[in-house]
Formats: sequence, C-alpha cells, structure tokens
Amino acid sequence: MNDAGTPVTPPTEADSSQQNGFDLGGPPEAGKHYRVLARKYRPSSFDDLIGQEAVVRTVSNAFETGRIPQAWILTGVRGVGKTTTARILARALNYELPDGSVKGPTIHMPVPGVHCQAIMESRHMDVLEMDAASHTGVDDVRQINDSVRYAPASARYKVYIIDEVHMLSTAAFNAFLKTLEEPPEHAKFVFATTEIRKVPVTVLSRCQRFDLRRVEADVLMGHLSNIATKEKVEVEPEALGIIARAAEGSVRDSLSLFDQAIAHAAGAVRADAVRQMLGLADRTRVIDLFDSLVRGDIASAFKEFREQYDTGADPIVVLSDLAEFVNFVTRVKIVPATADNVAFGETERVRARDFATKISMRVLSRMWQMLLKGITEVQAATRPAAAAEMVLVRIAYVADLPTPDEAIRMLDPNSGASPIVTSSAAPRSAPVPVASMSSSPARAASTPRSGAEASARPQMIAPAPDVQNAPAALRITSFPALVALAGEKRDIMTKAALEADVRLVRIEDGRLEVALERSAARTLINDLSRKLEQWTGRRWTVIVSNETGQSTLRQQNEIQKNQRERAAEADPRVQEVLTRFPGAKVVEVRKLAPEPPDSDASVEDPSESADGDDL
Repeated sequence: MNDAGTPVTPPTEADSSQQNGFDLGGPPEAGKHYRVLARKYRPSSFDDLIGQEAVVRTVSNAFETGRIPQAWILTGVRGVGKTTTARILARALNYELPDGSVKGPTIHMPVPGVHCQAIMESRHMDVLEMDAASHTGVDDVRQINDSVRYAPASARYKVYIIDEVHMLSTAAFNAFLKTLEEPPEHAKFVFATTEIRKVPVTVLSRCQRFDLRRVEADVLMGHLSNIATKEKVEVEPEALGIIARAAEGSVRDSLSLFDQAIAHAAGAVRADAVRQMLGLADRTRVIDLFDSLVRGDIASAFKEFREQYDTGADPIVVLSDLAEFVNFVTRVKIVPATADNVAFGETERVRARDFATKISMRVLSRMWQMLLKGITEVQAATRPAAAAEMVLVRIAYVADLPTPDEAIRMLDPNSGASPIVTSSAAPRSAPVPVASMSSSPARAASTPRSGAEASARPQMIAPAPDVQNAPAALRITSFPALVALAGEKRDIMTKAALEADVRLVRIEDGRLEVALERSAARTLINDLSRKLEQWTGRRWTVIVSNETGQSTLRQQNEIQKNQRERAAEADPRVQEVLTRFPGAKVVEVRKLAPEPPDSDASVEDPSESADGDDL
C-alpha cells in the first residue's frame, strides 16, 4: 500500500531499465524529458554508494546489532552524497515489503519496498526534508518540536532530514537541544552540513558523526566508465581522467562535468574536447613547459607558454596545472607507487618518474613556493599573460642557483665543499657550475645565457687556489677503488652508503653512473659528487641511471659468504662435526694466514669455525 492506500505491485523482471525499481537511465528517448546524470544515477541503496566504505560498514553493523542512534550528522565537501545518504538511511529505517516479511530496519533492500519510491523522491509524508539555509529561525524548529510528538502516519519512523544544518541560528540550535537529546522512539534525525565547525558542540555531542570522504579519482573514473556504457557514449579513458581530477572528489561535480562533456562533444568524448571545454592546457605541453623551466631555458619556456595562450589557455590555469605537476613529481619522488595511479595519463606517469630521479627535493619545493606566490600575483594583475611570463622568468632564472644552505657551504672553507671560482677573464660561453647534482642533467645541454644576463647574475667569488700547492689529481677507474678511497678518507658514512645503497652501472675517471636503492639518502648524489671533487682534485659527473646496474657490494659480499658457507658444509669433516652436534650450523668461514711449509694442515680445522651449538 502506498501513502494513498493504493496497493503497490512489486516490480517484475520486465522492468529491465530499472535498478531496484528506480530509473536506471540509458540513452534519452526522443520527446522524453531529460534527466541530468547526477539525478538519474543517484544511489538508492548502500550498495550503490561509492568511496564511502567506512560509513557503510558502520551503519551496517549498527542496523544488524540493533544499535541505531536517534541522530546522525553527515559532513563532507559538496557532491559526495550527504543528502543521498540521508535518504538511504530513511529508506532503510522504513523498509517494508507488501507481504510484511520485513519486521524492522535493514540495510538489505533487494527490491523497492512500500515507502521506498516516495522517500527517494522526497515526497513521503513521514520523511520531512528541510533546507536550513532558508529555514533558519526558531519558528521553523518549533514546528519540528511540535510535530515530532505525533506518531508516523504510515511508515515505521518519522525521519527529519535537515540539510546545511550549520545555517540554523544560535537560538534555533538551542531550541533543538532538548528534542534532539530525548526524542520519541518513533523519531530519527539526519543532519547534513559542509561546515561541521559551525555546528555547536552541544548538537554534535547528541549525534553520531560520519565524515564522507572525497572519492578517489580512479574510483570516479570507474564510475563514469560504467555510466558511459549504460548511456552508450564512447569516451576516451584520458578524458575520464581529466573529468575525475577536475571534480576534486565530488561525485555530483564529476557527473555534471561528464554531462556537459557529452553535450559539448556531440559524439565521442575526446580528451582534447574536454580540455577545451574546461579551459585546460594540454598536459603534455604543461610537462614540456616544466622541462624547459627546470633546464633554465627561458626562451623555450616563453615560446611554449605563448603557444598555449594563443590556443585559448588561461594563464592562471597554466600555472595551476604546472603547480599540480610539480606536486605530482614530488609525490612520486617520495612515494614511487603514486605513479601507478591510472587517473593520470601514461605520459604524465612516465615523465614524472624520470623527473623524480633527476630533480632534488629542494628544487621542487622552491618551484612550488614560487608558483603559489606567482598564481596570486597573476590573479591580481591587469595583464595576466605578462604577469605569468614574469613568474616563468623567475622560476627559470633560479633553476641552476644553489639553495641558501648550499651557498653557505660553498663559501665556508671548513664545510668540505669546493667554492665556486669565477674570473672576469673567463669566457661567457663557459657552463655555469650547478650546485645540486640531482637536478636535471639536461640543463647542461640548454642554450647558454647571453653575456648581459650572465653579468647580471650575482657571482660567488672566492680567492683563487694556490696552483703550486694544489694536490695532484687522483685517477679512479674502478668502483672498489672508489670505496677504498672513502675508507682512506675516514668517511664512514659515504663508504657505508657506497657499499649498501649504490649499484654500479659504469665508471670511468671523472664520471660515475649508478642506480640507487630505495634506502639511499636523498642528498647522496650531491654529496658524493662534491666529495669526489675534493678527494681527487677534478670535477666528477655523477648520474642516476634508469638501468638496473650491478648488485651492491654488500649484496655481492653476502653472496660470496653464502658460497663459502655452502662449500664448507660440503666438506666431509665439517659434515662429521655437524652430525655429532645436532642443531649446530656454520655461521662464518674465515681465511687463515698461509701455513708454514712443514705444516700438514691444508684446510682449516672445522672446530675453528664452530662455536659450540652456534656453529
């Protein structure tokens, strides 16, 4: 029976266009009123909610154990499903089948019940929805207090859904407290708000709070892909990724943008069309702009920015996309698994991995700070394009400058760093020394700055070294020799890092190419190049390679140790000792000094390698 007393017929299998009795969507028919995707695919049960597993699990356990509170408060950003979740709660509280087989609240709603359609369409007389933004006064709350005493007309519970509850006045909140703390058994309250901090703690303490999370971009992509299949719309995965990232975790925003993209494309939804619709720059071109900046190539950065601007890209959007890519590279550098997120394009992930291995954290942090400040300047500028170009000039200009702490170490002779020596007689075409060796090596290949610009750059001047007293250059052509040199210099930290964290790819005098273990320090490459120059008297180029390289020295020593132990265990006399002492094992094999000629011993006594039961 529905609210008017008319019998309700359960849905049949013929209703293939419906899910749980609700409109499932599909392509719009000619002459039929069109419903936007955000309404057509609004969830109607807990199974349909996406990205809110914690809320669903808590509510499910509460319903199964009968621990149902008198009030909930749902908080989260716009479009994550607060009002929808409130309606699903109201439906679950009042779920009832025509045959009366369901006796109480339940989260299992395989078919629509007697009250479900009316509740989800916000027209059930026992489920009252109130918008607190337009009903903020005491009189509105007084009407609820007066009506809550009366039993529901047809449903099991009276449910009051108050959206944007933080908009209620202080007096209205105070009028609500008594009813909210001790409501009748037949009344339940569900509050929704985007500003949880504006809700008084006296109200929060009377409710169970649920924080609805932003939905991850990859989850949104899967959701949009399913909807595209139902709507029979052809869409590129990259276009879905752009929409998912632009929605910033809001399901409603993603569906609205997808709806707009379908109308904009008038056919297959392509990534270029979505970028044009949103006013975004091409991600590949943003990455090219980033590459030009880290190389300090101002001319190339200007050309790339102007080409994007001429095609309609907003300067603020270009800088925002650039900042977003800086953030992505930083996250990949810290957590390499971030690059596996399918919400980002293949080009972004591959190039971000490459940049993360070449650019130091200091450079990325400096670029991030300059972009944040620059975006604010561009927003306030009367000529945004010109202001954006000046921001790019600043970023490219400092690309090869040392950070303040590196500059201090260069000027301090006791720090062990080689000072930068400049001379007025030096040719302007000479490469500018780069302090951070972990920055992009492509900087060396960029076009040298003009003489006027080079003269304008502040120089760090130190006294020229005494050539007669300078130590002779030391040649190193093997990796073990390099490790031995670190030991001779009593640099235990560098020696341990070379043995445990560095995999050799190739080495020649003045050039070292390595791969790094995950445990390697972030400043290892920079420190190693500086110390090699100090130890050998010549500048070294240290490069992080994408190749696997050899095993580390520690791994090689471990392999050799295991081989010696296996060889010792295979010796008949050692086997005899192991047999006589059950539980004993070989833990170390040592090489003895050469025996005198008259000695009959040719092998080490097994007992020398044994230490009781710990052998």
